[in-house]
Amino acid sequence: MLNTLINAFREKEIRKKMLMTLLMLLVFRLGCFIPVPGIAAESFQNLAQNDFFKIISTITGGSLANGTIFALGILPFINAFIIMQLLTLVIPPLDRLSKQGEAGRKKITQITRYAAIVLAIIQAVGICLSWGQDSFDATLESKALTIALVIIMLVGGSCMVMWIGDRITEYGVGNGTSLIIFVGILASAGQHLLSAFTTAGDGDSLAKSIWLIIAFLLVVLFVFVFIIFVDLAERRITIQYAKQVKGNKMYGGQSTHIPMKVNASGVMPIIFASSFLMFPQMIASFWPNSAFYQWWSRWLGIGTPIYIAVMTLLILFFSFFYSQIQFNPEDISRNIQQNGGFIPGIRPGRPTTDYLKRVNNRITLFGAIFLALVALVTSIVLPAIGTENGLGNAFSATGLLIVVSVAMEFDTQLQNQLMMKHYKGFLK
Repeated sequence: MLNTLINAFREKEIRKKMLMTLLMLLVFRLGCFIPVPGIAAESFQNLAQNDFFKIISTITGGSLANGTIFALGILPFINAFIIMQLLTLVIPPLDRLSKQGEAGRKKITQITRYAAIVLAIIQAVGICLSWGQDSFDATLESKALTIALVIIMLVGGSCMVMWIGDRITEYGVGNGTSLIIFVGILASAGQHLLSAFTTAGDGDSLAKSIWLIIAFLLVVLFVFVFIIFVDLAERRITIQYAKQVKGNKMYGGQSTHIPMKVNASGVMPIIFASSFLMFPQMIASFWPNSAFYQWWSRWLGIGTPIYIAVMTLLILFFSFFYSQIQFNPEDISRNIQQNGGFIPGIRPGRPTTDYLKRVNNRITLFGAIFLALVALVTSIVLPAIGTENGLGNAFSATGLLIVVSVAMEFDTQLQNQLMMKHYKGFLK
């Protein structure tokens, strides 16, 4: 990847895109330090003590804990995107719109942005309600206006982050939304790591603190390598095309393959599973003294044994659910047959469909077990090592997968840009 970056900086056009990407990410990070007027920073810090909002603060690069205008970050857009993906499967007009090419995708993206603004308003109102009126720096007569200003600032900050992501996607390198999440996670992990080194030896021996930090980094490095290994793994199904004579020319007679990734679902099953478990706790956290919130935090709170068990089962379920959405063996079998292809040793038609479905289920099972293992390591091993030095919350399973996936996607984008540049030079 280092060689790819060096070669990319040598090309003027790609260098401009990379500098544009860095500039937009710098604007995002600057916004993560601009406080929201009218609210005490301690209110954000108290809110960030909640397990659910700890994860939000990690993804937003600590913006929520610091009480900045980017406290909501890109999360409303991500939630809206996930909701739109699910609605596209059950609402026929949206399904037809998604199949209309670029124009249809633009319309769905526009609808997603409007839905993100609505979700941002709901989340901002919920955050303000969770504080209570005593948290706002204003007189009694103007507290309503202060609350309205805070909501507008939070929603406006989320819209600004969406705009930054769009600019990166359009004028920079890579997907802007993914890079913003990537930078936020790394920034939060860096803050935790810096705090761990700063407080090393407080209440404990310095040598023990250093060894715990080293052990934590080694486990994270092992998980990174494991994720990369599985992310690159794929099952290739050979497809043979029969020879066809059309006019005076002969077509076909060649062999190709269908690549089926082991972890084709990516991070989505973990996002679905964690959202399913944490959404009730998020709603109940607005009333922290309620019996339901106390019961949920005790038995199904993040890190509890029941939470880990249910989380593992949900990851397995959503892995198969998302796989059924992405991979349609009937359509693939039909396309292979229509193009004169077949899988060696498998008859065309229904047998090919059953074979593809069987292979996909086996691969999905391995991918689901892999995601469950990553979730267990981040839920049990990392907190056990990082409890004393505060590194336990530096990385989540979602964060680790996102960091690796975005880094590999960014490297692929740069390689594609370099390849296109070389092709252009050859044609000239």
